[in-house]
Amino acid sequence: MLAAHPSLRNAYIELRGPLGAGKTTFVRHLLRALGVGGRIKSPTYAVMEPYELPGLAISHFDFYRFGDPREWEDAGFRDVFGRPGLKLAEWPEKAAGVLPTPDLRVDIEPTGATLRDVTFTACTSVGEDLLR
Repeated sequence: MLAAHPSLRNAYIELRGPLGAGKTTFVRHLLRALGVGGRIKSPTYAVMEPYELPGLAISHFDFYRFGDPREWEDAGFRDVFGRPGLKLAEWPEKAAGVLPTPDLRVDIEPTGATLRDVTFTACTSVGEDLLR
């Protein structure tokens, strides 16, 4: 029901977990539930993939290859985070120091070949609202 929540439209969600945990899969399912059609790519090489829905801008980040904080400014990510819309970030720890506090943190931990423990942590009042 996360996709149906009105507060999601301007939320920043961090996804954390090891390689292969399912961070991108989580994002794909969320974007499908929001109505994104077509191919949903992992932004591993592009760092950011934008999606537009009527009345909703979505930015999906993957900071796995992020290495220099100057990239943040050069790529215009400060502007992206300053605009309304949903922001989803994989590997946020690689961009520590430049990212704002997330509204919601999603920790995904593999516990078997097909099983995952998923923990949602609210970090702001928006995050608390999303978990209600």
